[in-house]
Amino acid sequence: MVNTAYSSAETFPRCLLDQAQRNSGKPAIREKYLGIWQTWTWSEVGEEVRALACGLAAKGFQRGDKLALIGDNRPRLYWSMSAAQCLGGIPVPMYQDSVADELQFVVEHAEVRFAVAENQEQVDKLLEIKDRCPKLEFIVYCDPRGMRGYSQEFLIDLESLQKDGRELNTKQQSFFIDEVEKGKGSDIACILYTSGTTGNPKGVVLSYESLIKTATNAAEWDNLTEDGNVLAYLPMAWVGDNLFSYSESYIVGFCVNCPENSETVLNDMREIGPSYFFAPPRIFENLLTAVMIRMEDAGALKRRMFHYFMAVAKRTGTRILDGEYMVH
Repeated sequence: MVNTAYSSAETFPRCLLDQAQRNSGKPAIREKYLGIWQTWTWSEVGEEVRALACGLAAKGFQRGDKLALIGDNRPRLYWSMSAAQCLGGIPVPMYQDSVADELQFVVEHAEVRFAVAENQEQVDKLLEIKDRCPKLEFIVYCDPRGMRGYSQEFLIDLESLQKDGRELNTKQQSFFIDEVEKGKGSDIACILYTSGTTGNPKGVVLSYESLIKTATNAAEWDNLTEDGNVLAYLPMAWVGDNLFSYSESYIVGFCVNCPENSETVLNDMREIGPSYFFAPPRIFENLLTAVMIRMEDAGALKRRMFHYFMAVAKRTGTRILDGEYMVH
């Protein structure tokens, strides 16, 4: 039975409108910047996405167009993904550590017209391949630091794009809602490319219906609620982040937290205390290794307590997962 507290909308743009209404004042996304957590509510996220969507439309973004995204987990990149979907476009997240030639393959293969880059580093990689990607028309950058000397007309500051979007929204107040209402569950929600370790990357086409059904089932299994928190630290181009950060948050209404950088993930996770933590085995192995090393340097009492409770976990952990023990 579907949890009635979850959004039952058939596309993510409609889920966003739903969350902006039912959880308007609750935190939707946070980003740690210079050691301080910045927070946006669902209502504020709705307005940011609306401005971005209208701004993209003002630049000629049309239904079916592809929008590439590259950078670390940042609110503005998630908003850009949502903005493209609101217009019937298709977001194409790319791995942030890809070199220029790897980006070129994805941009050409997906026939990307617009790209949103986190910062100067990612912009430079896109500039390197732009002449080889004739369909790439506009590059939007989120962080203006280091961009003062760039004068290309196709480079757009994200804040300027949102400003244009707000002007369009003022003139055509029904435009945004009308575009959202055109979306259907069978539409393409995004295209995710494999890492390409055994050859050229493969583009995987995912519909709203498939993502929403999978995310809803996973959220119900884990009993996720709108008061929860997750840490978004895995690549946006990976299906795991798309499902367990983006998709589930739009359905459940919990808060997604973006760490300051890859080096601060553990500290940021401790500050947030996520109610749900998803990771591939390698991440858990790294966490366990870090903990074990630290415990060897801890005092005798802490070491004894650690080893005692680790033994308890080993005896009961598997039984809990198998449903033999109930945790209250």
